[in-house]
Amino acid sequence: MVRKFFGTDGIRGLANRAITPELALKVGQAAGLSFQRGEHRHRVVIGKDTRLSGYMIETALVAGFTSVGMDVLLFGPLPTPAVAMLSRSMRADLGVMISASHNPYDDNGIKLFGPDGFKLSDEVERDIETLMQSDVSKRLAKPADIGRARRIDGVQDRYIEFAKRTLPRNMSLEGLRIVIDCANGAAYKVAPNALWELGADVVTIGVEPNGMNINHDCGSTAPQACIQKVREVRADVGIALDGDGDRVVIIDETGHVIDGDQLLAVIAESWSEDGRLVGDGVVATVMSNLGLERYLAEIGIKLVRASVGDRYVIDQMRANGFNLGGEPSGHIILSDHTTTGDGLVTALQLLAVVKKLGQPVSKVCHRFDPLPQIMKNVRYKSGKPLENAKVRSAIQSGEKRLNGQGRLVIRPSGTEPVIRVMAEGDDKTLVEEVVDNIVEVLTDVAA
Repeated sequence: MVRKFFGTDGIRGLANRAITPELALKVGQAAGLSFQRGEHRHRVVIGKDTRLSGYMIETALVAGFTSVGMDVLLFGPLPTPAVAMLSRSMRADLGVMISASHNPYDDNGIKLFGPDGFKLSDEVERDIETLMQSDVSKRLAKPADIGRARRIDGVQDRYIEFAKRTLPRNMSLEGLRIVIDCANGAAYKVAPNALWELGADVVTIGVEPNGMNINHDCGSTAPQACIQKVREVRADVGIALDGDGDRVVIIDETGHVIDGDQLLAVIAESWSEDGRLVGDGVVATVMSNLGLERYLAEIGIKLVRASVGDRYVIDQMRANGFNLGGEPSGHIILSDHTTTGDGLVTALQLLAVVKKLGQPVSKVCHRFDPLPQIMKNVRYKSGKPLENAKVRSAIQSGEKRLNGQGRLVIRPSGTEPVIRVMAEGDDKTLVEEVVDNIVEVLTDVAA
C-alpha cells in the first residue's frame, strides 16, 4: 500500500499548504487512538524546532491529542533526540517532534516516536494513516475524559545532563576552543550550554532564531559560516548541527569538513579498541563511501549497508546486534545512548577521542581517503521515471562499466520529487561519465 502522508522521516511538506492545522489535528487524533493501551491515563510529549509554523502545528496537535483523551506535555524548542529520549524517560505513550530537519523554514513536519523512543515502523504508520482517513468522531473522548495540556520546565537541563553522561567520567573539554553552529534551530540553547559546562571555550553562531532563519546559510547543510568562524577565532574544532539537532558535521582546525563516514570510522575504531563496539560491526547506508567499507575491513570491522534513512540504519543495527551506525550526512546512531541520530552526543564522542589521543582534529578524523564519488539530482514533475525502459537500459549499462571498480546507487528521494544518481569508484573519469550518461537520459524522460 502506497502511503499518502508518511515519507522516510515522518510527515513533511510546505507549512500551511501540505502541513495544515487540519492535518495536524488528524495526526493527533489518529496517533492518539493508536497508542491508547490499557486503562492508565495516557500522555504524549511534544517538542519542536524554531520554525514560525511550529506554533500553529503544535496547537492543532494538542487539540487532536486532547480530543481523544490524551494528556499533553509541551517541551518547546528541543532537539529531536531529546524528545526521543524523554519519551522513554518520562514514560510517555508517544513522542512527537515538530520539525522538517534540515529543510528551509517554510517546510515543517511531524515525527512520531513510540514509548521506547524509537521511530514508528512502516506498519504502525500505515495504521495511523488509515485512521486519519476514517471518521473517528464516535471515538472521541467523553467530556469528562478530554485530555489536559501543560508546558514542562527543566527538560533542557535534563537533556544536557544526559548528553554529558555519555562521556567518560571526569572527562573535561578544558583547553578546547569550539565553534558551535546550531543552525538557528532546536539545539540553540542546549548544545552551547552542554559544551560550556564540560569546560570548553565556546564560540556560538546560529543561536538567534527568529522563526524564519533556521538552516539559512548555517548549520550542517551550509557549513561555510562555521568554517569561516573556526578560521577567524583559530578554534580547535567546529560543530555544525542541523535544524533539529539529529545530525552533525565537524570542521577541523584547518577548516576542512568531516562527514559522517569519517566520524563512523573514528568512533568505530575507538570503541573497538576499548571493547565497546558490539558485534565488531557497523551499519552504514548505500550512500556511504566505499573507502569506509575498505578501511573498516582492514581493521577487522564488518560493514552492513542499509537503505537511506536513520530508522533503516537502526533496523539493521537491531537485526545484527550492533551499537553503531550512521549516514554520510552526519546522522550517527549510538544505541548505547540514543534511539535516533544525535548531533551533540556524536560530537562529544568525537571530542572524547580527540582528548584521548591528544592529536588535532584534522589528524584524528582522517582515517581513510574517500573514493571519488559523484552524486547528481534530477527533479521530475510526475510519474515514475525509474521504470522507463531507456532509463533502465542506461542504468544497466552504467553498472556494467563499473563492474568490479565501484558502485552505482540510484534512488528517489523520500521527501521531494527528486531522483539521486550516485556512483563511486577508483577511476574518477569513469565515475563521472557513468553518472552523466544516466542523468542525461533521466532528464530527457523527466522533462
